[in-house]
Amino acid sequence: MREIKFPKGFVWDVATSSYQIEGAWNEDGRGESVRDAICHTKKVIHNDDRSDITWDHYHWYKEDVQLMKEMNLQAYRFSVSWPCVFPKGKGEISP
Repeated sequence: MREIKFPKGFVWDVATSSYQIEGAWNEDGRGESVRDAICHTKKVIHNDDRSDITWDHYHWYKEDVQLMKEMNLQAYRFSVSWPCVFPKGKGEISP
């Protein structure tokens, strides 16, 4: 087996998508997204599967970041769903 070497300065990182990892879809004043509305409409999504809880990064982010640290990752790119930032779609920003 040939050894693979990464170039000097190579950054090991992880990335996440808010809908796939966030969870807490209806907590702390978060608004409803278009995807939430679609997923909560009966017979639109196969088996009524939806990502309301998912990985629940919202509640476990400290532990998740600690795991990333233990893995010696050097960067973490994450996204936050717009309904968390603007619960009503526009106007006041959620703290």
